[in-house]
Amino acid sequence: MFKDNLSKLSYQNFYVSKEESNSPLIPQIVKTGKTLKKLGITKDAVVSLKYGKRVLINAKNTKLDELKREDFLEIVDFDPLKNVLLLIGPKESKIDSSNHWMIHHARDDVNAVIQIVNNSIAEKLAKKIPTTENERDPGSFELTKEILGKIRDSKKVVVRNQGVFFVGHSLIEAEEILLKTYEEIQ
Repeated sequence: MFKDNLSKLSYQNFYVSKEESNSPLIPQIVKTGKTLKKLGITKDAVVSLKYGKRVLINAKNTKLDELKREDFLEIVDFDPLKNVLLLIGPKESKIDSSNHWMIHHARDDVNAVIQIVNNSIAEKLAKKIPTTENERDPGSFELTKEILGKIRDSKKVVVRNQGVFFVGHSLIEAEEILLKTYEEIQ
């Protein structure tokens, strides 16, 4: 079902520049990638950081434990009505990029988001932390609204059939929440 829905949802990427990002926040995400490697979570993870009005995020088909400068995108803007991402970077964006951008811009207290796309972890956490009620298309506005509703009272939420989101004021805080939660299910 996930792959069927993926073809229904589409948005366009427009590039301000195909140059690599020069964000000073890249080393923070690289460090988080190494932490996630120790947990065995690197393949399908998305990490984003807000700085100014932009969001720094790892691109499509990147492994968090092997990130290089060319593996990052800066989301300059997103128009949810037209489904258009305005980007800086040489690679394509992940389908979840729009969710990350909307979460960062809806909440002033959220500057970091770690998304673990792992159904096994999500299933173990589903009874312990807030969980979205409906299965939604990745990247959809409806999914973002449901996530935002859940993170009002918690800094972690299981998203049905899409993994777990951890949010924090800083990447250090989001990572600490993830690590503590991960220890609880081991």
